[in-house]
Amino acid sequence: MGRLFGTDGVRGVANADLTAEMTLGLSVAAAHVLAEAGTFEGHRPTAVVGRDPRASGEFLEAAVVAGLASAGVDVLRVGVLPTPAVAYLTGALGADLGVMLSASHNAMPDNGIKFFARGGHKLADELEDRIESVYEEHRTGAPWDRPTGAGVGRVRDYEEGLDKYVAHLVGVLPNRLDGLKIVLDEAHGAAAKVSPEAFTRAGAEVVTIGADPDGLNINDGCGSTHLDQLKAAVVEHGAALGIAHDGDADRCLAVDHTGAEVDGDQILAVLALAMRERSVLRSDTVVATVMSNLGFKLAMEREGIRLVQTAVGDRYVLEEMKEKDYALGGEQSGHVIVLDHATTGDGTLTGLLLAARVAGTGRTLRDLASVMQRLPQVLVNVPDVDRSRVGTSAELATAVTEAERELGETGRVLLRPSGTEPLVRVMVEAADIDQAHSVASRLADAVKSALG
Repeated sequence: MGRLFGTDGVRGVANADLTAEMTLGLSVAAAHVLAEAGTFEGHRPTAVVGRDPRASGEFLEAAVVAGLASAGVDVLRVGVLPTPAVAYLTGALGADLGVMLSASHNAMPDNGIKFFARGGHKLADELEDRIESVYEEHRTGAPWDRPTGAGVGRVRDYEEGLDKYVAHLVGVLPNRLDGLKIVLDEAHGAAAKVSPEAFTRAGAEVVTIGADPDGLNINDGCGSTHLDQLKAAVVEHGAALGIAHDGDADRCLAVDHTGAEVDGDQILAVLALAMRERSVLRSDTVVATVMSNLGFKLAMEREGIRLVQTAVGDRYVLEEMKEKDYALGGEQSGHVIVLDHATTGDGTLTGLLLAARVAGTGRTLRDLASVMQRLPQVLVNVPDVDRSRVGTSAELATAVTEAERELGETGRVLLRPSGTEPLVRVMVEAADIDQAHSVASRLADAVKSALG
């Protein structure tokens, strides 16, 4: 069996790849593994279980609850809430385990299951590996001790979850949002109630789109992967800015008052300066991935903020932040982690902090985001090549050196083997888009020649 857990839990087409049986089995296995690790020692264990609005989440939630309760874990069912809300409530309620059912920005037929450890932190890789192993043992018939009588888990709805999470979000803002009109695109997802409530409590005048989930329309032409509706709505309503979430609201992209997109790099830049001003940007450092735009790096250098770069993936950003105690990190895609207030990317929190900066300074988001200039970025996928030789080919190294010499300090080259497909990704940034296309095309040809 290949590894079930990816970088963000277990995902697949619901009821085909990710079945009720698998979800139940993984939940039982998680309970047993955490019990073995001593997490439950000395007390009766509790888990927080939440989901996004996908139709499949209804039966998968039932499977998770059944699995945990059958393994002797009490369950607090919080219903439809964002992934970061489940993480927060896991910590705030002192639960031993958190479970979120969501496939994030994926299309509706997909779903996923993600586990959080005590405190709301992602499970360590070795615990995920052990869960897979125990799941497979049980699946192939290995017996396990089943509690009976009063030993089985009890299940109750925790209806206070939304209010508790929203109060937390509003409580960490440095200032209110009074006087701002903001359009929120909820992607017909998990934040459809949470996000408008939080922005309204913080003082903003809120216009919502994509806030009517029916179980089938999540991410359908809306949200952070489809910004056109938000851009039009911001201009139509004369709003100060727009905020877009994905299906589980762990990411945030923005639109300024002119309808121009503000991506994750620009959001990070704005928040980094705001946090340094308030003396909460520890070590004057921000963490981002190697795919961040070169314009972000140049802006941070100019502003005297140190940039630490990691491999692609918010999990690597988070690992670096936790290890070195940094306060801010994120990705161009809009996963932004403010570690003092969240254990994972939190799109609602990010949007609130961005809006608070606009309200607190009296400047437009367009003006604030201009702290960095996004350099044109071209990405080319080169298929059917030996991706394992990217770092060892002398021919390719020579081509990269020539490209870097041509681009100078105002450009950048990144060659990255895909983690899942037999292809190499060529990324080129340059001050001029035509030059970026030209260099990327030549490098793609060099990859085919050297690795084909």
